[in-house]
Amino acid sequence: MSNQIRRIQTISEYHKVRCLDKPKHPLISLVDYALIRDLPEDNNVNWLHNFYSIAMKKNMDAKLNYGQLEYDFDEGLMSFLAPNQVLNIVVENEAVNSNRSGWLLFFHKDFIWNTSLTKSIKNYEFFDYANNEALFLSDKEQKIIDSVFQNINSEIDNNIDAYSQNIIVSQIELLLNYSERFYNRQFITRKKNNHQILTQLEALLNAYFGSEDLPEKGLPTVQLVADSLNVSPNYLSGLLKSLTGLNTRQHIHQKLIEKAKEKLSTTKLTVSEIAYDLGFEHVQSFNKLFKTKTNLSPLEFRASFN
Repeated sequence: MSNQIRRIQTISEYHKVRCLDKPKHPLISLVDYALIRDLPEDNNVNWLHNFYSIAMKKNMDAKLNYGQLEYDFDEGLMSFLAPNQVLNIVVENEAVNSNRSGWLLFFHKDFIWNTSLTKSIKNYEFFDYANNEALFLSDKEQKIIDSVFQNINSEIDNNIDAYSQNIIVSQIELLLNYSERFYNRQFITRKKNNHQILTQLEALLNAYFGSEDLPEKGLPTVQLVADSLNVSPNYLSGLLKSLTGLNTRQHIHQKLIEKAKEKLSTTKLTVSEIAYDLGFEHVQSFNKLFKTKTNLSPLEFRASFN
């Protein structure tokens, strides 16, 4: 059964759909997560919001998995959605969990228009992370994040004045900067499972570049690699960079150059044949990448072995 798509254009519409009181401001709202009720009949609904969403949730009704692996940060998690990204909520039990708590922050892009956040929000890559790549918070981190939400809530509760927008935007930026720091902590503290992904990446690239139909398949893309590892492209690149200093594309290029060096030094294939075997459509592209990565042309590299 395909999922139904439910588009929510405004924050006011969201409040109405969720049976919440009318928002105090049409372009921004902070909702107590305890007031939200997710029902099993909505399991086949894909929600698309026309505004940004930042959520911190505690004591959820379902066990969450992260990159197909279970984690022990069960007390709180954060998730981030940019406008028109898909959100799918799966409710496992009909019973309502009365202990759920947290915050749901919604803000329209017009609210941050002409502020420092207008451009900088694009730099926070976790808005492109998949839902199963949420940020898992420790108790200490929860308290920090909760205090920022409380500050935003207090400002929204006051009568909006000429200073409100800048104050709230500065708090949202603080929230995003803390989230970026905590994501980096998550990369570091989950080294065991993250190194499993690194091992899987190595095996994946070895198999891909070793396959006989590589000329037909072409070079592997970042999207293909991420899909194969069951993570989003941005999350995988951030994770790899924290572990190795290289993003996904750089890992692909590193493996490609390794295979090219092997063929150049152990076979008599021409440079064009090697380029084709490695999935390049044009030998010029292969020559340019090889020279960029090694400071030698393929022929210069081969000559160094003679």
